Amino acid sequence: MDVDALLQSIPPLLVYVVVGAVIGMESLGIPLPGEIMLVGAALLSSRHELAVNPVGVGAAAVLGAAVGDSIGYTVGRKLGMPLFDWLGRRFPRHFGHGHVALAEHLFHRWGSHAVFFGRFIALLRIFAGPLAGALKMPYPRFLMANVSGAICWAGGTTALVYYAGVAAERWLQRFSWIGLVVAVVGGTVIALVLRNRTAQLIAELGAEEDQQSDPSTA
Repeated sequence: MDVDALLQSIPPLLVYVVVGAVIGMESLGIPLPGEIMLVGAALLSSRHELAVNPVGVGAAAVLGAAVGDSIGYTVGRKLGMPLFDWLGRRFPRHFGHGHVALAEHLFHRWGSHAVFFGRFIALLRIFAGPLAGALKMPYPRFLMANVSGAICWAGGTTALVYYAGVAAERWLQRFSWIGLVVAVVGGTVIALVLRNRTAQLIAELGAEEDQQSDPSTA
C-alpha cells in the first residue's frame, strides 16, 4: 500500500470536519481521543505535498471545542448535578463518584480557571462544560475561559506539532509512517500517565472525605 497516495486521497475538508466533530463530542462530555486526533491532523498538515492546512486544523479544533463545551454547559445547567449521578451509574469508568468529586473540587478551587486549564487536562476537558453549567457558573465568564482555553490549546498544539513535523520531514524517510506511529505512541503514553495521576488524586480526595466524615479522627 502506498501510504503517500492514501494520505493524498483524503479530502482536507474531511480532516477538518472529523477533528472538529471528535473534539466537539469530547468537550460535550463523551470520552473520545480528541488530543490524539488533533496531533494526527496537525502532523498531516506538516506534509507540504498534502492539502491539509494547519490553520484549518487549528480553527476546526477551536470551533469544535467551543461549540461542544457550550452545548455541554447548556445540558449541565438544565439537568444539574443529577446528570452526573445518572452518568456515574451508566459509565462508572469515566463518570464515577471519584471523578466527579475531583472535578468539582478543582472547579471550586480554581473557578473559571478550571475551564481554561481544563482544556489541557483530560479529566477536565470532558467535565468542564457540563459541570460549569451544573454549578451555575455565569455563561459570559464560562464562554471567555472556554474560548481562550480552546485557542491556546488547539493553536499551541497545532503549531508545535506542525513545526516539529516540518523539521522531522527533512531528516526522516517515509515520515508518514514514523510520524503517525510516534504521535499515537506518544499520545497513548501521555494518556496513561495522566490517567494514573488522576487515579492518585481521586484516591487522595476520597481519603480526605473519609477522614472528615469519621468522628474518631476528629
